[in-house]
Amino acid sequence: MGGMLRQDDGFAGQADRAYEALIRAHQGLGDEESAALNARLVLILAHEVGDLARLSEAIALARRSLHLHEPESGCA
Repeated sequence: MGGMLRQDDGFAGQADRAYEALIRAHQGLGDEESAALNARLVLILAHEVGDLARLSEAIALARRSLHLHEPESGCA
């Protein structure tokens, strides 16, 4: 895929506030409620993106980023 996702600061310097809003949205929720909130939020934002190619690129990026946080195997 060819770089359809934005590389600039999409929050115009307000990324920390956006992150805090996401964290606050989960306060007081159990694991199942938190997962349900995430699922609903993903569907709402996917609809807002409205572009299958951009959505596919975002999904691929999210899946790749999961592997960045896995512990390396073979450590003794």
